[in-house]
Amino acid sequence: MCRWAAYLGEAVFLEDIVTAPCHSLIAQSHCAQEAKSPTNGDGFGLAWYGDRPEPGLYRDILPAWSDPNLKSLCRQIKSGLFLAHVRASTGGATSRMNCHPFISGRWSFMHNGQIGGFEKIRRALENSLSDAAFDQREGATDSELFFLMITEEDLAGDPQGAVSRATSRVIDASRRGGFEPALKLTAAFSDGQSLYAVRYTSDGHAPTLYTSAFRNGGGRCVVSEPFDGDGSDWQAIPPSSFVTIGRDGMSIRPFVPAAAKLALAV
Repeated sequence: MCRWAAYLGEAVFLEDIVTAPCHSLIAQSHCAQEAKSPTNGDGFGLAWYGDRPEPGLYRDILPAWSDPNLKSLCRQIKSGLFLAHVRASTGGATSRMNCHPFISGRWSFMHNGQIGGFEKIRRALENSLSDAAFDQREGATDSELFFLMITEEDLAGDPQGAVSRATSRVIDASRRGGFEPALKLTAAFSDGQSLYAVRYTSDGHAPTLYTSAFRNGGGRCVVSEPFDGDGSDWQAIPPSSFVTIGRDGMSIRPFVPAAAKLALAV
């Protein structure tokens, strides 16, 4: 599966997280330590926020470790909010449109995980999108489709609820398709103001997620795995958690799909 890193705080050079640390995202693209596969060489992407409300976006299909343009951009670009991703495909061709992050308006999104049995329910999930959301679909991945699903669930007004309701739609589609849900969801997304992350799985084995303060400027990172040497300053995010990071701090709340919430209420 993939590796990713996101940051919110005082503006820093992207290289401080993406390329410079000893176990940076570039290093994790060829020697990840906590992923199913150590190699994440099916493309990469960056989404960063600056003076405009919508993010800048750079994606390509080369392995992150072999693209000098990526290293040059990270050395020059300074941002107070960005998402970076290296891809290990679980489905979908190696193409620029299938590389994360994905964007819609001011929103950006990236994912580590998969919708198990996706090819069996892909049509049903795509048919559930509005015409406006479907028209934004550029690639063929389950991750992009899930992102478009959450944009239709009042993402701006209720980010956690939007992910919860979209997760429930995937689980329901799986059961309607005749098999038990096998959803792995460790994702980060942003509207340019706050940074959100979720760690969830339907089968008890959620991909890893960590957070840590970054330097002394009040910034905070959320990552698939620590990018420094010993990882001693990193807090593991428990499974079934939703993380909200703002300029005034961080909260971690329990996360369950909307359908499960209703069942528990009954």
